[in-house]
Amino acid sequence: MPDFLQLGIRKEINHTLKSLGIVTPTSIQERAIPTILEGKDVIAQAQTGTGKTLAFVLPILERIDVNKSDVQALILTPTRELAQQISKEIKKMKENLEGVNVLAVYGGQDVEHQLKKLKGVQHIVVATPGRLLDHIRRETIDLSSIQMLVLDEADQMLHMGFLPEVEDIIYETLSIRQTMLFSATMPNEIRSLAKKYMVEPEIIEVTAKKITVEVIKQVVIETTDRRKQATLLHLIEEDRPFLGIIFCRTKIRVKKLQDALIANGYESDELHGDLAQSKREKAMKRFREAKIQFLVTTDVAARGLDIEGVTHVFNYDIPQDVESYVHRIGRTGRAGSDGVAFTLVAPKDLEFLRIIEKGINQRLERQVIKGISVPD
Repeated sequence: MPDFLQLGIRKEINHTLKSLGIVTPTSIQERAIPTILEGKDVIAQAQTGTGKTLAFVLPILERIDVNKSDVQALILTPTRELAQQISKEIKKMKENLEGVNVLAVYGGQDVEHQLKKLKGVQHIVVATPGRLLDHIRRETIDLSSIQMLVLDEADQMLHMGFLPEVEDIIYETLSIRQTMLFSATMPNEIRSLAKKYMVEPEIIEVTAKKITVEVIKQVVIETTDRRKQATLLHLIEEDRPFLGIIFCRTKIRVKKLQDALIANGYESDELHGDLAQSKREKAMKRFREAKIQFLVTTDVAARGLDIEGVTHVFNYDIPQDVESYVHRIGRTGRAGSDGVAFTLVAPKDLEFLRIIEKGINQRLERQVIKGISVPD
């Protein structure tokens, strides 16, 4: 199997990928990256969780000319969460590149702040259709310099009624652009959109396997935010993990939970972006050597974490996308050993649970703990 260098990705980006523990391309990346680098139009049918974001982000970064000050790539996406996620991914990947600028443009943000940012040099814009059209009408963004256009989650844009806006946006770009369409399904409207706006596109289909590792037992515990802490402590007491990683949404929640574990007599340490590198390394070393039983962490801090002997993963806060879920639970059940992944789900998390189950193509076992996770 080729590595990223063989696919045409330069060593600076490859270095970033390696530092994040990403060494082997997924099949969508292996097939899409060389085709996109050749400048061809692409229709890629791939589920979330197949690594599709990097399949278009990496070749876009390869082809940005930092000596030009205009917008060269536009990534259209149906939701602000996805826009934030993709721009975050681009920012991570450009860490070792000089002068590449990226801006996320979506509703709910301060328009004045966006206007100020758009006056500066932006090479890549990640946007939702509604807010982008708003800027087009205000004449605060010019798309005539776009060389690369990505329509991500095209079927979801159709489902949300964004197709007329998408066509209005495409109309603002030059016909000589390269167009990349990524969609989990291919309804007729998406096919006719492709036919209308794409030139001899290369069709790439990646069938979603059951993405999660078979040896991991996955359980959803139905609870409430208020009862999460007591529920976690109960699960720890009942299951007695040898080594457990506990994922929280924010640094503040990591700190709060870490204090609670210490107060309850558990050997535990925290891992997040605010810690000095020396402290992070010390925490990792103690966990690796099983001097502590638990590591409480954010997603960012746990990227590329590969530790033998992790018996349990606890999603104290549910991840908000499939990739994060698969990445998190994959910290256990390594090298053929069994693992358990508990996900604590409050009523407000049910939408994320639905997204995850759809993405991994399976329904997860649900449990309630009477008197603990829910009232008697």
